[in-house]
Amino acid sequence: MTTTNILFEVGLEEMPARFLDDAQTQLKEKTTAWLDELRVPHQGIVVYSTPRRLAVLIKDAADKQPDIEEEAKGPAKSIAIDENGEWTKAAIGFSRGQGKTVKDIYTKEVNGTEYIFVRKFIEGRKTIDLLQGFKEVVLKINFPKSMRWSDLNLRYVRPIRWITALFGSQIVSLEIAGVTASNKTDGHRFLGESVALSTADEYPSKLKEQYVMVDPAEREQKIREEIAQLQEEKGWKVSVDDDLVDEVKHLVEYPTVFSGSFDEEFLEVPEEALITSMKEHQRYFPVRDAEGNLLPNFVAVRNGDSNHIDTVARGNEKVLRARLSDARFFYEEDKKQSIEDNVKKLDKMVFQEKLGTISDKVSRVTQLTDQISQLVAVDAVVRKQAVRAAEISKFDLVTNMVNEFTKLQGVMGEKYALLSGESKQTAKAINEHYMPRHAGDNLPTSTEGALVSVADKLDTIIGCISVGIIPSGSQDPYGLRRQAIGVLQILKDQKWQVELEQLLEEAYQQFEVTGIPTRSKQEVMQDVSEFFGHRASYLMKEAGIDQDVIEAVLHAGIGVYQFTFEKAVVLAEKRQDETFKPVQEALGRVMNLAAKAGAGEVRQELFENDTETALYAEVNKSLPDYQRAMEQQKAELALQILGELAGQIHEFFDHTMVMAEDESLKNNRLALLNKIASMVYRYADLSKVQWKQQF
Repeated sequence: MTTTNILFEVGLEEMPARFLDDAQTQLKEKTTAWLDELRVPHQGIVVYSTPRRLAVLIKDAADKQPDIEEEAKGPAKSIAIDENGEWTKAAIGFSRGQGKTVKDIYTKEVNGTEYIFVRKFIEGRKTIDLLQGFKEVVLKINFPKSMRWSDLNLRYVRPIRWITALFGSQIVSLEIAGVTASNKTDGHRFLGESVALSTADEYPSKLKEQYVMVDPAEREQKIREEIAQLQEEKGWKVSVDDDLVDEVKHLVEYPTVFSGSFDEEFLEVPEEALITSMKEHQRYFPVRDAEGNLLPNFVAVRNGDSNHIDTVARGNEKVLRARLSDARFFYEEDKKQSIEDNVKKLDKMVFQEKLGTISDKVSRVTQLTDQISQLVAVDAVVRKQAVRAAEISKFDLVTNMVNEFTKLQGVMGEKYALLSGESKQTAKAINEHYMPRHAGDNLPTSTEGALVSVADKLDTIIGCISVGIIPSGSQDPYGLRRQAIGVLQILKDQKWQVELEQLLEEAYQQFEVTGIPTRSKQEVMQDVSEFFGHRASYLMKEAGIDQDVIEAVLHAGIGVYQFTFEKAVVLAEKRQDETFKPVQEALGRVMNLAAKAGAGEVRQELFENDTETALYAEVNKSLPDYQRAMEQQKAELALQILGELAGQIHEFFDHTMVMAEDESLKNNRLALLNKIASMVYRYADLSKVQWKQQF
């Protein structure tokens, strides 16, 4: 069997850069599934993309499907042959359906019953005859947005302009949206030209001659290498943002790195605004000196070669100057506004239809920040600064700069607060209260920032859920999942000794006094608790903790999250420890029997043997130390104290019949076990931990 490389390329109008990574992934997955379904052996698939094309090169594909010889099973022999020994209609129909006759039938026993079978041979089809089906692969690729063009009913990411389809050197018969496949492909829009391919193998090299690098990884490598070279030549430190590199490589077909400059006077504008303008609007990389100071320079990537690069740089400088002039104007105008005037404007900004204005939200967050400050017992100065930060936390939302660059909310708030004479701690908290802004983002480093951040996020979560806005599937317009995870991360990072449930109660009260909730408190708090439980479970899974351990520590709620998380970590380690097995067995047996016990006091006068007395004494001796360890939130020590009861528990079970016939003896022994079980339950519901699968 011979093999051949296969090429498919779909040429389009420029696609949005953000679509390409996912489109490549889909193209590879769907092509692989398509070839598997066709039974066409191959040695791998390489996908390519540029802003103007999606392509796949199938390596060493077989020239035909493998022949198949298979066995087809028919009805039972008792149904296939009548009482006269003749073939029935069922047998005749089965053989005909398989392209055979009754002469080809044979019988074989399956699970004690005889069935009729036939063997059939299916000759593999030529691969080239199957390839027109690639049209379905192309049309099954999903994009966030699609469009129609001309008078076609087809919706696709962008209009299809050409199709290249080759089986080795043969053109594949393929047509999509009125465009017929050929062996021609288009080079760079300005530097290249249309080129005919002799074989599929020529695809990457021929297009590179036409100033198209079809491999995104190769384009990225060129960009990074040229930036590194520029850094070395100029003595700069270029801020190479990975996300920006990923976007830029999908904006060009033939990247060439160049640099430009802007007037130093623009450096008077906060650098965050300058950098955002360069990155968001122009896709430029900012430049710093050896000390980390922002320089009046930028690095950009051209879609083309280095010819006339100086002219290109000057054109980009002119465009950037206009952008930075806008930023400077916004900055100067914003400085003329007072914080208090901006805060008043929040009365006219709606946060959510049922939850009121941004001003209403700020009032709630301010009250909640004060309540949380008292709960976590911060000093008076921190409390005052946190409350002040909450009062003015959203004032920058009405500034020109944030209106233009929404990502700078909080950042500009800090800048303007400092200019207005606010303390550094208050200003910093305005910025930090948005943290973490996204997955993997930094957490607030100041206590003030953490306090306002938790208050703000809890207000959003409780408010939305109280009026029935609950995330489902991929729908989460207010980012409630992200914000809940942020709350838990901050609680853990700050090591606050406060139960999450208490914070939720305080947050709910801010809405209850205004009559906002549209559902009962019980419904709202149940939904909120479940919502946070899912987020806590997610974070623990991310930390490598198994589901059974997670359920064990969350059985009664989240509590003090840092301590709950630490208990999960300790239990996860212990369940892998063979030496802990006796402890697990002892505590597990206690909990199983204690489940049958009712509330009751332990009566020492009913003890019948020394093991009962010894276990009772050991429990009473351990209890103060255990309670102290739990209060001090020492997870490992608390479990160690519980573990020290294991020996006496085993002795007790070896010499004591718990389920005695005498009702009073039985209840007394169950009460003793219940006392131990109550201690264990405070730590975790160990009955949920699947210890056996670990040993």
